[in-house]
Amino acid sequence: AHCEQGLGVWSWASTDTEGDTDVVLACAGDVPTQETLATVEVLLGLVPDLRVRVVNVVDLARLAPAELHPHGVPDKDYEEIFTATAPVVFAYHGYPWLIHRLTYRRPGHDRMHVHGFHENGTTTTPFDMCVLNEVDRYALALAALERVPRVAGRIGHLRQHLRDRRVAHHNHIRRAGEDLPEVRDWVWGG
Repeated sequence: AHCEQGLGVWSWASTDTEGDTDVVLACAGDVPTQETLATVEVLLGLVPDLRVRVVNVVDLARLAPAELHPHGVPDKDYEEIFTATAPVVFAYHGYPWLIHRLTYRRPGHDRMHVHGFHENGTTTTPFDMCVLNEVDRYALALAALERVPRVAGRIGHLRQHLRDRRVAHHNHIRRAGEDLPEVRDWVWGG
């Protein structure tokens, strides 16, 4: 049903069913989707009462306004999915400009922060490719937290923790040649 719809809120992965949404984590593509789900767990480990909405996009054309593409959804539906006020951190396996182009005429486009492929990479581990292009769980978590006003007083500590996780990853792959077990063996525990 979700694939037929083309995009939608994943209530089973979201924590905003009671109250306003602090941040929307949107994703398209297999690896960005996995990293987005892992980001939810990272965020809730740091800020347990954070209200996160997860939006998954299967059909990118659904992001375009209905008048520009036959798959596009009306602005009202788009706003119900992405909210009217929450910041959106979007993880995408392609170039970020495509998501910006598709959502340019949408309400709240200025709240859209897209992480995607920046042609950074080398022969390395799968997770390190995510880190190099800033679509990893720690970069996405930091991008989300930086946009949630109610955690502004703690952002220095939160930022340092997330940077430390990336440094630990970097040191581990240089030493062991594989991703950290917490990354490599990660499964959704929601």
